[in-house]
Formats: sequence, structure tokens, C-alpha cells
Amino acid sequence: MASITFEGVAHSYERHPRDERDFALKTLDASFENGGAYALLGPSGCGKTTLLNIISGLLRPTRGRVLYDDRDVTALPPARRNIAQVFQFPVIYDTMTVEQNLAFPLRNRGLAAAAIARRVAEVAEMLELEGVLRQRAAGLTADQKQKVSLGRGLVRVDVAAILLDEPLTVIDPQLKWLLRRKLKEVHARYGHTFVYVTHDQNEALTFADRVVVMYDGRIVQVGSPQDLFERPLHRFVGYFIGSPGMNFLPCHLAGNGLGIDGTEVVLGGAWFAEAASRPSARLELGIRPEHLEVLARPEPGSVEARLLRVEDLGNYKLVSAVLGPHRLFAKVPEGREIGGETVNLRFPPTRTRLYADDRLLV
Repeated sequence: MASITFEGVAHSYERHPRDERDFALKTLDASFENGGAYALLGPSGCGKTTLLNIISGLLRPTRGRVLYDDRDVTALPPARRNIAQVFQFPVIYDTMTVEQNLAFPLRNRGLAAAAIARRVAEVAEMLELEGVLRQRAAGLTADQKQKVSLGRGLVRVDVAAILLDEPLTVIDPQLKWLLRRKLKEVHARYGHTFVYVTHDQNEALTFADRVVVMYDGRIVQVGSPQDLFERPLHRFVGYFIGSPGMNFLPCHLAGNGLGIDGTEVVLGGAWFAEAASRPSARLELGIRPEHLEVLARPEPGSVEARLLRVEDLGNYKLVSAVLGPHRLFAKVPEGREIGGETVNLRFPPTRTRLYADDRLLV
């Protein structure tokens, strides 16, 4: 296992990049701890696969250095980095049996036959492949082939890191959950450094101890799933994490607090002081649908909004409303009755966030 450090790393696919717009991965400095389980999360084109390929050695960064345990590996090819990589689509030998596929990485390293047999049996049990060990890979289903591909990445215990590039894309939803659980078990048992690339927030939040959220070629936040949900440091994190994502409402200084399109939302004290310190910034209030309160009647500090619709989603109701020109969502308990043309909303100060030019202030 190894820690992974990036020092001034940036990458452009242009031969002669002229400015920052030519870089798929903007300059970053970051570290992944030895034995950590990390997920690189973000939309397509945000730079996460580029970063993974720089870690593996498939790409050499245009700028900067990559260190494994303080050893510079920037110029080393994948074969000399002692890593295992699992790709989006299965990489296996169809003419070999499942057992031979799993054993292949170990035989290449000259392990004793008894040690290979023990490790193959252990990985096969972990991934529930015992029943097809002697079957040729060509006859497997897509799910089974990807499990074999995962097994080939997990079979070695001496790797510096295990890199996974959207490995569950071809897996059906129920099996995805089971395999994520298996990967968590593998990590807990062996303490490998895992780096898992995905655009699916559920995969990232249920697998990783630390989620690395990427946007427009940058790392915008690294944190636990709870950190990202409760305290998104960047507007994109609030928008991308959650279903639906965080509500964002443009706001302005009004009296001793903050107003939204002429509607007073009384959030004074530190809120007002922070907002007043950034007079030229684009200010927005952010609040999760889970935290926006829907009241039965007007109360001090509440605002009236026009009700659009109420969707019953089984374990909760999703309320859609309009405050001024802005649409927002709130989640309310299943038994709550919501009716009429308007609703009363309250922004709890401890649950509301203030952003200036997309960055968290309070």
C-alpha cells in the first residue's frame, strides 16, 4: 500500500497549451493517505479519469510530480508502479477459465502453486465465483465477467494501490449494491489504498471514506459523505450531492439581514457581517430540501411561497414551490398534509449556508 501525493499536477491533451482553458486537469496539490478508500466523483469531462490515469502511469502529466510514499513515480510506466487497475468494461482472457484468469497475475509473479490456490479460492468466495471457477470466461454473463475482472485486480495483496474506473457500469442495480459491499469488505480486511472513479453519487458515498468531488478540471472538495452533505464548500458540491440537490437562492443585504427578491429572510448577526464584507460578490443562500421547513401556518421568520405540486415518494413527500422567480424543493414526512395554493417556509439558521461567488462563507 502507498500514499499518493500530487505536487502541482496539471494535464492538457493539447500539444502546446496556451492558457488554463487548454487544460483538462487544472493545477492541483493533494494527497491520498496510505490505506484510504477514495472516490473521484464528478460529471463526465470533469477530469476524474485523467487524474486516475496519471496515478496509474497511463498518462504523464504535462506539469508537476506524482509521488508514491514520497518516491517520485511521474516518469514510471504502469508496470513499474505496482498497481492494480480495473476498467469500466471487463479485461479478461476469454479462452481461460475463471480460475486461470484469477491466478494469472500471481503466476506472473512466481508465487508458489499452493499460495496461488489459496488466494484464488479466497477471492472467488469473496465475489461468489466458486460455482464457475472451471468455466471458460467466454461463456460468462456480463455481470460475471466484470466480477472476474474485479477479482484479477483484487487477487494481489502486495499492490501499492487499487484503481477502479467506473467498474460497475455494466452491472445490474442489485448486484452493484452487493459488489460495493464486497469492495468495502476487501478494504477493511486488507487496507489497500483504493481510488474509485464514478459519476454516481450513490456509489461514491456508499463506498468511500473520503470523496474527492471534481468540477471543471479541479478538486473542489475532499471530505466524508457527511461533510459533503452537511457543509458543501462549493456551490457545485451542494448541487451535485443529494437528490434533489441543494436549493440556491440569490440574496442581498436587507436591513440587518438577508433578503430574497424583496422577501425578508431574517438571518442576521454573522450572516449579515459576512455578506457585508463581500459587497461586490454574487451572494446566494443554500439549503437542502431535507432542511427547508414547511410550516402549517405563518410563523416569525417564515416566508410565503406559491405551491406548485406535492409528489408522494413513499417514505416522504417532495414539495415543489416558487419563492419570487425561484423554484425550490422541500422534503416533508409522509404523513404531513400539504394543500392550498401557498406554503409557509422557514430557513433554519443552523441548516442554511451562505455562498459568495460559488464558495461557502458561513
